[in-house]
Amino acid sequence: MTDQSRHELEHKLNWLRAAVLGANDGVISIAGVVMGIAGAGADRATVALAGIAALAAGAISMAGGEYTSVSAQRDAEIAYGRHHLEIAASPWTAAWASFVAFTSGGLLPLLAVLGPWQENRVPVTVVAVVVALGLTGWWAAERGGASRRKSILRNVIVSVLTMVVSYGIGALLGVTVFA
Repeated sequence: MTDQSRHELEHKLNWLRAAVLGANDGVISIAGVVMGIAGAGADRATVALAGIAALAAGAISMAGGEYTSVSAQRDAEIAYGRHHLEIAASPWTAAWASFVAFTSGGLLPLLAVLGPWQENRVPVTVVAVVVALGLTGWWAAERGGASRRKSILRNVIVSVLTMVVSYGIGALLGVTVFA
């Protein structure tokens, strides 16, 4: 592998990691929040407020975390003698990729739980999340040249577990516990 192709691969992996992590975390985090609130029996407005607040906080947190971690990686590489022009990882690219991906991913469960099918909001959200994470697992495997099956299963299992636990906590505690 030439230095140029290694540099291109590192740049691609920087963006891919941030985008996949951001999208998956957006879907899973927002699904967890809205499923927990829905499991507690909250009305549509409360679910919307919690979901929107979680979406904003999560997107900003993911972008900040990516910027900070990639900056620390760059600083360490430079400290160990690598020239800054040899480093493909870009803190700003990673931050923006993660911000956009988290927001895009998080919108799906939020829109699913707030749709016009309120009597079926939980099963519709579960199906939407499983399909979305199956697709992001497939996409990540395709872009990275990895096993599609493993990537899809990993994403779907984590998402289902997150939703079951979050919904269970909401149903167990309910909205009256803290009222």
